[in-house]
Amino acid sequence: MLRAGFDSLLNLVMFLVFTGFAVTALVFAAMAREDAYRAADKQTKKFWLILLGVNLVLNLLLPMLFLQIAGVIAAIVFMVDVRPALAQVSGGGRRGGGSSSDGPYGPYNGGR
Repeated sequence: MLRAGFDSLLNLVMFLVFTGFAVTALVFAAMAREDAYRAADKQTKKFWLILLGVNLVLNLLLPMLFLQIAGVIAAIVFMVDVRPALAQVSGGGRRGGGSSSDGPYGPYNGGR
């Protein structure tokens, strides 16, 4: 009895996380400019919107684990590979042009 409750809770949590991630990736894909995809030498905006949209629809209509995993892999590829490349060519990288060692009041010089 306890195991059935845990399994259904785990399925609900996975469904919510995977669906939320799919929505997030789809929104980011839709917000990027079409020319940024070409400039970053990635698949087209239409390709990513279709792939991530089908992922979301299948996730909502057929919440089967193997489809959810395939969909989350597509979303991860977009978020980890495509989105940073789009941000780089769109000028949406780090704000202010500082380095990673910059603090809130300027560059950190290690006490020098």
